[in-house]
Amino acid sequence: MSTSTQKEAGLVGLARTLITGWALIGGLVLVAVVLVNAWSILAGAIFGKPFPGDFELTEMGAAIAAFCFLPYCQLVGANVSADIFTMRAGPRSVALMSLFAALIAVLFSALLIWRMGAGLQDYREYEEFTGILEIPIWWAFVPALISLALLFVASLITLKDALQKLRRSEVY
Repeated sequence: MSTSTQKEAGLVGLARTLITGWALIGGLVLVAVVLVNAWSILAGAIFGKPFPGDFELTEMGAAIAAFCFLPYCQLVGANVSADIFTMRAGPRSVALMSLFAALIAVLFSALLIWRMGAGLQDYREYEEFTGILEIPIWWAFVPALISLALLFVASLITLKDALQKLRRSEVY
Protein backbone atom coordinates (compact mmCIF):
# COMPACT_ATOMS: atom_id res chain seq x y z
CA MET A 1 0.00 0.00 0.00
CA SER A 2 1.38 3.42 -0.92
CA THR A 3 1.83 6.17 1.63
CA SER A 4 -1.03 8.22 0.15
CA THR A 5 -3.33 5.17 0.26
CA GLN A 6 -2.37 4.51 3.88
CA LYS A 7 -2.99 8.15 4.75
CA GLU A 8 -6.40 8.05 3.04
CA ALA A 9 -7.29 4.79 4.79
CA GLY A 10 -6.21 6.35 8.06
CA LEU A 11 -8.35 9.45 7.51
CA VAL A 12 -11.35 7.39 6.42
CA GLY A 13 -10.85 5.08 9.39
CA LEU A 14 -10.68 8.06 11.73
CA ALA A 15 -13.83 9.52 10.16
CA ARG A 16 -15.64 6.19 10.55
CA THR A 17 -14.62 6.04 14.21
CA LEU A 18 -15.75 9.62 14.84
CA ILE A 19 -19.07 9.02 13.10
CA THR A 20 -19.70 5.83 15.08
CA GLY A 21 -18.79 7.57 18.34
CA TRP A 22 -21.08 10.47 17.48
CA ALA A 23 -23.97 8.05 16.93
CA LEU A 24 -23.26 6.51 20.33
CA ILE A 25 -23.40 9.99 21.87
CA GLY A 26 -26.78 10.40 20.18
CA GLY A 27 -27.86 7.16 21.84
CA LEU A 28 -26.77 8.50 25.22
CA VAL A 29 -28.74 11.70 24.60
CA LEU A 30 -31.79 9.57 23.83
CA VAL A 31 -31.28 7.57 27.04
CA ALA A 32 -31.06 10.87 28.95
CA VAL A 33 -34.35 11.98 27.36
CA VAL A 34 -36.00 8.75 28.48
CA LEU A 35 -34.63 9.17 32.01
CA VAL A 36 -35.89 12.77 32.21
CA ASN A 37 -39.33 11.63 31.10
CA ALA A 38 -39.33 8.71 33.53
CA TRP A 39 -38.29 11.03 36.35
CA SER A 40 -40.99 13.52 35.40
CA ILE A 41 -43.65 10.81 35.39
CA LEU A 42 -42.49 9.40 38.72
CA ALA A 43 -42.20 12.85 40.29
CA GLY A 44 -45.68 13.67 39.06
CA ALA A 45 -47.11 10.45 40.44
CA ILE A 46 -45.26 10.52 43.77
CA PHE A 47 -44.93 14.20 44.58
CA GLY A 48 -47.69 15.63 42.42
CA LYS A 49 -45.20 17.87 40.63
CA PRO A 50 -43.57 16.70 37.39
CA PHE A 51 -40.14 17.84 36.25
CA PRO A 52 -40.57 21.38 34.87
CA GLY A 53 -39.61 21.76 31.23
CA ASP A 54 -39.42 18.04 30.54
CA PHE A 55 -41.07 18.51 27.15
CA GLU A 56 -38.50 21.17 26.23
CA LEU A 57 -35.65 18.79 27.04
CA THR A 58 -37.43 15.99 25.19
CA GLU A 59 -37.90 18.16 22.13
CA MET A 60 -34.28 19.32 22.02
CA GLY A 61 -32.84 15.94 23.00
CA ALA A 62 -34.81 14.00 20.41
CA ALA A 63 -33.79 16.44 17.68
CA ILE A 64 -30.13 16.29 18.70
CA ALA A 65 -30.20 12.48 18.84
CA ALA A 66 -31.84 12.23 15.41
CA PHE A 67 -29.16 14.47 13.90
CA CYS A 68 -26.43 12.41 15.63
CA PHE A 69 -27.72 9.26 13.91
CA LEU A 70 -27.78 10.71 10.37
CA PRO A 71 -24.03 10.38 9.59
CA TYR A 72 -23.93 6.80 10.84
CA CYS A 73 -26.99 5.84 8.80
CA GLN A 74 -25.37 7.31 5.69
CA LEU A 75 -22.07 5.57 6.39
CA VAL A 76 -23.54 2.08 6.86
CA GLY A 77 -26.23 2.44 4.19
CA ALA A 78 -29.11 2.35 6.68
CA ASN A 79 -30.98 5.31 5.20
CA VAL A 80 -34.31 4.73 3.54
CA SER A 81 -33.95 3.03 0.19
CA ALA A 82 -36.37 1.65 -2.34
CA ASP A 83 -35.23 -1.92 -2.90
CA ILE A 84 -37.93 -2.36 -5.49
CA PHE A 85 -35.67 -0.46 -7.91
CA THR A 86 -32.58 -2.54 -7.20
CA MET A 87 -33.83 -6.10 -6.62
CA ARG A 88 -33.72 -7.00 -10.33
CA ALA A 89 -31.03 -4.58 -11.41
CA GLY A 90 -27.55 -5.67 -12.37
CA PRO A 91 -24.39 -4.73 -10.47
CA ARG A 92 -23.64 -1.80 -12.77
CA SER A 93 -27.14 -0.34 -12.39
CA VAL A 94 -27.01 -0.73 -8.61
CA ALA A 95 -23.57 0.91 -8.56
CA LEU A 96 -24.88 3.83 -10.66
CA MET A 97 -27.86 4.29 -8.34
CA SER A 98 -25.56 4.16 -5.31
CA LEU A 99 -23.33 6.77 -6.91
CA PHE A 100 -26.31 9.01 -7.63
CA ALA A 101 -27.64 8.60 -4.07
CA ALA A 102 -24.23 9.42 -2.57
CA LEU A 103 -23.91 12.50 -4.77
CA ILE A 104 -27.37 13.68 -3.68
CA ALA A 105 -26.36 13.06 -0.04
CA VAL A 106 -23.22 15.19 -0.46
CA LEU A 107 -25.19 18.05 -2.02
CA PHE A 108 -28.05 17.81 0.45
CA SER A 109 -25.75 17.74 3.49
CA ALA A 110 -23.91 20.81 2.16
CA LEU A 111 -27.24 22.60 1.72
CA LEU A 112 -28.31 21.66 5.24
CA ILE A 113 -25.01 22.88 6.72
CA TRP A 114 -25.45 26.22 4.98
CA ARG A 115 -29.06 26.72 6.10
CA MET A 116 -28.57 25.36 9.62
CA GLY A 117 -25.60 27.70 10.01
CA ALA A 118 -27.84 30.61 9.01
CA GLY A 119 -30.45 29.42 11.51
CA LEU A 120 -27.82 29.29 14.26
CA GLN A 121 -26.79 32.86 13.50
CA ASP A 122 -30.40 34.04 13.58
CA TYR A 123 -31.19 32.34 16.89
CA ARG A 124 -28.03 33.73 18.46
CA GLU A 125 -28.75 37.22 17.16
CA TYR A 126 -32.39 37.31 18.27
CA GLU A 127 -31.72 35.46 21.56
CA GLU A 128 -34.73 33.15 21.58
CA PHE A 129 -35.09 30.90 24.62
CA THR A 130 -37.31 27.97 25.62
CA GLY A 131 -40.36 28.98 27.63
CA ILE A 132 -39.82 27.25 30.96
CA LEU A 133 -36.14 26.41 31.39
CA GLU A 134 -35.00 29.42 29.34
CA ILE A 135 -32.40 27.41 27.43
CA PRO A 136 -31.06 29.32 24.42
CA ILE A 137 -32.48 27.58 21.36
CA TRP A 138 -29.24 28.02 19.43
CA TRP A 139 -27.57 25.50 21.73
CA ALA A 140 -29.36 22.69 19.87
CA PHE A 141 -27.95 23.96 16.58
CA VAL A 142 -24.34 23.29 17.60
CA PRO A 143 -24.59 19.46 17.81
CA ALA A 144 -26.87 19.53 14.75
CA LEU A 145 -24.19 21.35 12.76
CA ILE A 146 -21.52 18.92 13.96
CA SER A 147 -23.81 16.09 12.87
CA LEU A 148 -24.30 17.67 9.47
CA ALA A 149 -20.55 18.14 9.02
CA LEU A 150 -20.10 14.45 9.84
CA LEU A 151 -22.95 13.64 7.44
CA PHE A 152 -21.06 15.52 4.73
CA VAL A 153 -17.93 13.46 5.49
CA ALA A 154 -19.95 10.23 5.55
CA SER A 155 -21.51 11.19 2.22
CA LEU A 156 -18.06 11.75 0.71
CA ILE A 157 -16.97 8.32 1.98
CA THR A 158 -20.04 6.66 0.48
CA LEU A 159 -19.45 8.58 -2.76
CA LYS A 160 -15.89 7.23 -2.89
CA ASP A 161 -17.16 3.71 -2.13
CA ALA A 162 -19.83 4.01 -4.83
CA LEU A 163 -17.21 5.09 -7.39
CA GLN A 164 -15.11 2.06 -6.48
CA LYS A 165 -18.15 -0.23 -6.85
CA LEU A 166 -18.89 1.29 -10.23
CA ARG A 167 -15.31 0.69 -11.38
CA ARG A 168 -15.48 -2.92 -10.18
CA SER A 169 -18.82 -3.44 -11.97
CA GLU A 170 -17.25 -2.27 -15.24
CA VAL A 171 -14.44 -4.80 -14.89
CA TYR A 172 -16.71 -7.80 -14.33
